[in-house]
Amino acid sequence: MYVDNMKKTDIKIYPEISSKAYEHPTDRAATAALGAIPLLDKVLKKISELGFEKSLEQQMLADSIKLSDKQLPHVYSLYQDTLTSFDIKIRPDLYIRQFPIINALTVGSSKPVVIVNSGLVSHLRENELHAVFGHETGHILSEHVHYATVLTILQRLASSGLSSVGRMPIQGLLMVMSEWYRCTELSCDRAAAIAVDDPLPVCRLLMSTAGGGVKDLNLDAFLAQANEFLENTDLFARHNRWVNELGRSHPYTVRRVGELMRWVQEGEFDRIRSGNYVRRGQEPPPSEQLKAATEHYKQRFSEILDRVAGGIGKLADQMSTWIRGGDGDK
Repeated sequence: MYVDNMKKTDIKIYPEISSKAYEHPTDRAATAALGAIPLLDKVLKKISELGFEKSLEQQMLADSIKLSDKQLPHVYSLYQDTLTSFDIKIRPDLYIRQFPIINALTVGSSKPVVIVNSGLVSHLRENELHAVFGHETGHILSEHVHYATVLTILQRLASSGLSSVGRMPIQGLLMVMSEWYRCTELSCDRAAAIAVDDPLPVCRLLMSTAGGGVKDLNLDAFLAQANEFLENTDLFARHNRWVNELGRSHPYTVRRVGELMRWVQEGEFDRIRSGNYVRRGQEPPPSEQLKAATEHYKQRFSEILDRVAGGIGKLADQMSTWIRGGDGDK
C-alpha cells in the first residue's frame, strides 16, 4: 500500500472559502436549472420520507468500516486535514468498504458520510488520496449531497429493473440528474486541486481511474491526449460526445483533465492560492452570463426529457400524480 508510508505534511487553510470560489460555470447553471424543474424538490422530499435514503445508508454502511484515529489513522488524519483546509466545521464520518474500483462517494442529505473504496486506499499515493478527499469535500461545501443522494437512489432503483416506483418516473429524473451530476464533477476536480495545492496529482488520479490503477502510465502523454480532446472542433463529434455521455454518471475522464488544466492556465487557481477568493456571505449576484448558461441547461434538460420522458410537461404531471398518490402504489 502506498499509504503505509504517508507522512504528515503542512496544510494550507482557506478561511471562510465559498464554494463559488471554485465552482465550474456549468455546475452553477445546471444546479439552477435543476431547481427550476416543477415539483422536483417535493419529489425528492417524498423519496426521503418513504425511507429510500435510510435504506441506502444502511446498505452502504452495513459492510463498511468507520475510520478514526484508531482505525487507519493516517488516512483519517489526511481526511480531517482536508476538511480543515476548506474551513469546514461539521465533520462527516469517513468509511472504507471492500470494493476494488478506484472510487469514492458522499451520501446522506441530513447527515452526510464519505465512503472510500478499498481499491482506492490500497493503490493511491498520498497526494492522490488527498485529491480524492478534496474532491469529496468540494461536494460537501457546494451542497451537492442532497441531490447526489437522490441520484444514487434512482440509479439503484433503475439497476434493479424498475422504470417507475408507483408512478414516479425514474428514468426521466435519472437522466436529468445524471447530467447535473456530471457538471458538479468539474467543480470538485477544482476543489481537489486546491486541497492538494497542485493540479497534477488530480490529473494523475484521474489517469489512474481511467487506466484501472495500472502502473507506469505517462502523465504528460495523458495531458496531451486531454488537450487534443478539448481542441477537437468537429461539431458532429462534440454532439456525439454529449449524447454518449447521457448514460454515464461522470464526464469523460479526458474532458475532466482538460477542463481542470484550462482553469489552471486561466489563472484562477493561482489567485485562490494567493488568498484572492470569494468568502462565504460575500458571493456576488448571478451574472448575465450565468443566467444565459442556466437557460441553456434548462433547454438541455428539456431535450433530455423529450427524449426519455415525453417532455417536461408530462414529467411534471407524472410527478404530481405520484406526490398525490400517497405511497404511489394505492
